[in-house]
Amino acid sequence: MQVEHDEEQFHPWGTVTPAFWDIRQPAAAQDQPQVHVPQVLRGRLTEIAATAAGGRLPDAAWMAYRLDTDVTAEYGPEHLHTVHIREIRAHLAYLAGDHATSLGWYLHTARLRATVQGPGHPDTEEATRRVYSLWRTVPDADAPALGAEVLGVVSDIHGPEAAVARRTRKRLQTLAGAPQKATSIQKRPEAVRGIQEPHLIE
Repeated sequence: MQVEHDEEQFHPWGTVTPAFWDIRQPAAAQDQPQVHVPQVLRGRLTEIAATAAGGRLPDAAWMAYRLDTDVTAEYGPEHLHTVHIREIRAHLAYLAGDHATSLGWYLHTARLRATVQGPGHPDTEEATRRVYSLWRTVPDADAPALGAEVLGVVSDIHGPEAAVARRTRKRLQTLAGAPQKATSIQKRPEAVRGIQEPHLIE
């Protein structure tokens, strides 16, 4: 899969550092009040990180699902704690090789960041660039359908003429003119055992 030379690549959280598993402050947090993170939340994130690092991805995904449920119930769906937990769920799906589910979660959290922080916030812009780069790793057989969802989300957030929207359209046009390969994303149910995933991408 060829990458355009002028495109900045945003792999899903790059090389994940221990800071990823903590509640990150927004990129422009210097001018905002610091968000208090309950110690119990930090502790559960640490447990999830250790479980994933130990290769127990199904267990880590289940723990993240339970934490998502609890955090959403306490803080609501439009809170940065909730957004971050769902980005962790996206990353765990990526680690498990389930790029379709991972992309669905990242699209979902990009919309949430646009709602909570605004479409022009650096975190939101980074989130949509990351969605685009993750989509580029999807096998060509699955890319057109998923790409239509990516284009809709990034256009809604940044406008149809934003760079990320133009790049998405350009790649969709390229895919439309290329013969599709037989390779297709295969779901890995064992990676999300017991988790009721939202239908973020049809």
